[in-house]
Amino acid sequence: MTERTGLLPFWKDYDRKLYLKAAILADELGYDSFWIPEAWGYEIFSLLTEIAVHTKQIKIGTGIVNCFSRSPGLMAMNAATVDEISEGRLILGMGTSGKQVIEGFHARQFHKPLTQLRDVIRVTKTLLAGKRLTESGAKLHDYRPFDLAMKPLRADVPIYVAALKQKSITSIGELADGWIPTFWPYAKLDQGHAWIADGAAKSGRDPSEITTAPFTTVIPLGEAGVREARQIISFYIGGMGDYYKELLSGFGYADECKKVDELYRDKKTRSQAADAVSDEMIEALTIAGDPQHCVSELKRRREYGIDLPILNLPSNLPWEMVEMFIRTMAPSA
Repeated sequence: MTERTGLLPFWKDYDRKLYLKAAILADELGYDSFWIPEAWGYEIFSLLTEIAVHTKQIKIGTGIVNCFSRSPGLMAMNAATVDEISEGRLILGMGTSGKQVIEGFHARQFHKPLTQLRDVIRVTKTLLAGKRLTESGAKLHDYRPFDLAMKPLRADVPIYVAALKQKSITSIGELADGWIPTFWPYAKLDQGHAWIADGAAKSGRDPSEITTAPFTTVIPLGEAGVREARQIISFYIGGMGDYYKELLSGFGYADECKKVDELYRDKKTRSQAADAVSDEMIEALTIAGDPQHCVSELKRRREYGIDLPILNLPSNLPWEMVEMFIRTMAPSA
């Protein structure tokens, strides 16, 4: 069975033309999928459409789209449209985002995020299947019996969910087709898989059919890659609120997280935060070192239940460096 590998650029300072070239090259090299993030820059479905018309085989994914800024019906319309244009290559990656973005940028109330996410999944699946909204089982709104006034190319566009908490991960087993964890220690994936199995049991589903597709940081730059890994981890712990700090503390890194967070929050000591990231955290959360090590280590980690690693592309670097990364980590490399 061919090993599946995806690619994901960073949303900030997104270079549209450069990453279009990246997607075309990834298509030629046999990558499984190319994912586009969405925050408060480019709009995601338009970017995926551009990539779709310039590629042939590679799947295209939303990595991720939040479940609040578009209505559930519009999400289904977006999915059906891009899936048709791409001739059945769309993967719909969803998540809840957070209160600051949803209320502060999109002017939508961040209300019952998990229920909202479940409703969007239900509505999207219902409309793509050619059914009426009143059959969706949605909880937050009373829908009229609309259906899509077009025939979707596929009734089963895969829906992956970015989630880090137990209830959300259990819902994946019940409703979705894939799990996208971020900064989750690879050796601890079995915990998430157990929660997915609990959800799958509720719906009579086979949990082995649900894809695990973690966003994966790979830095094939030798010792420079290890230093960069320390910087990235310190940023997630100290610069991204309490979310990842709480997650990693729960996995046994509480002392490291506390020290990194204290150093990062004080601008006078922020430059020292990366040095407080332990070697154990680097190994658990990233793959860094020389290129040969990164390729072999990625292969080894698949044994822990990683079906589709989605590799973060280098950002703010010239095309030559991006191309080198894509060729180095290609499935056929």
